[in-house]
Amino acid sequence: MAKRGAIDEMIRNLALDENGTLFTSDKVQAEVAQVSDIKVIYVASVQVGGKLTFERYFKEGYMSVHLKQDTVPRAKAGSPGQWEFLDLAKKKLKEKDLEKISSEIVDAARTLEHSFLERSKRGHVIAQIRKYRIVITRPPLSDAWEITIVRPVKKLELNDYNLSQRVQNRLGGRAEGMLIAGSPGSGKSTFAQALAKTYADSNKVVKSLESPRDMQLPPSVTQYSLTKASHNELRDILLLTRPDYTIYDEVRNLEDFSLFADLRLAGVGMAGVVHASNPIDSIQRFIGKIEVGMIPSIIDTVIFVKEGQVQKVYGLRMGVKVPSGLREKDLARPVVDIYDFDTEELEYEIYSFGDSTVVMPIKKLKQKSRKGDRTELRWRMLENSKYFEFMFFTPTKRVSVVINNILVTKLPVQKGRSLRIMKKSSLGKEIKHALRNRLELRFE
Repeated sequence: MAKRGAIDEMIRNLALDENGTLFTSDKVQAEVAQVSDIKVIYVASVQVGGKLTFERYFKEGYMSVHLKQDTVPRAKAGSPGQWEFLDLAKKKLKEKDLEKISSEIVDAARTLEHSFLERSKRGHVIAQIRKYRIVITRPPLSDAWEITIVRPVKKLELNDYNLSQRVQNRLGGRAEGMLIAGSPGSGKSTFAQALAKTYADSNKVVKSLESPRDMQLPPSVTQYSLTKASHNELRDILLLTRPDYTIYDEVRNLEDFSLFADLRLAGVGMAGVVHASNPIDSIQRFIGKIEVGMIPSIIDTVIFVKEGQVQKVYGLRMGVKVPSGLREKDLARPVVDIYDFDTEELEYEIYSFGDSTVVMPIKKLKQKSRKGDRTELRWRMLENSKYFEFMFFTPTKRVSVVINNILVTKLPVQKGRSLRIMKKSSLGKEIKHALRNRLELRFE
């Protein structure tokens, strides 16, 4: 069976051999035919300026419309942190309804200006039609036909975020390795768009890396698709074009982290959008992918967005010192300080200890030292793929393991300072669950 590109070429060759005129509604086919000196008449399959079927579902304040076979059409309305789902009709959509809308979307993506097919494979299609990002799935990939259409609800300027002058100066000057973090729907991409516009308005050369290309950016910003070229190809392009800033939406897998780090170390200003439930998690995602000592050279600022507002801004810096909680001078080592950018208050330290990487919350360490409860032991945790190891600052022969105020077990301590717990053990699994869900873990 011939692939679509081969069939298109056969059609063009036939028109050329017969000295005929090619009628087509495929915009790409029409443009290729014109370059090949073939007489061509382009017939738009979608009326330019006409309203598409899915657009009729949208009203002011709707961020997305969700159409699925055998369910009623629904919309997500509101603002970050205050979303609600609304039923748009009483009649359930049938398979033929979704097929019709899907066909119209594909035609529009190939026909309308500022529209394109980002990906078209068996079982799914990703398209951009003007400001709408559209994902279509169907069997066998999904259990039924489904179309999800998303659009930006609000376009903000950087001034709308009420940032302190100190943070504004940072973003306009030294911040060149940024992470814009937040949970899905928090408004981090909206902030990234505002940042890109600010840089573009300041006569900076700005590019974006997206998958799919759905950010609403000024025409001066070139948007590159991660689905149309490999990471290595995009690396070469960006190193040759040397933009002042690149907006990377989204940094997810190992290849993304590697590309982000390579471009930053090459001198390109980077702002990466990262899914994270809290700001420290966005930094921790880089641990294990790059050396700890390299983190401040790649990331200097973390902006955490929640419910559409900038909730936290961290700065990162590198130094050599004895980590907090340790006293012996011979334990001095390179330490990454993570601090509240506005107040300069130190909140976390990252450092290597043996084969492990420690992320130490300084606030909790200070709170523990102020408690005055002598029965609770201060500790730090080392971790590798096989076990957790807890190092106690005060010698003790035996400890009680307490999770969420529940006594789990009592255990002897090796040489008075160390407790090693295998991850595969039942206790190890409980500790892993506690750490993952941020439950209180203490030793007495």
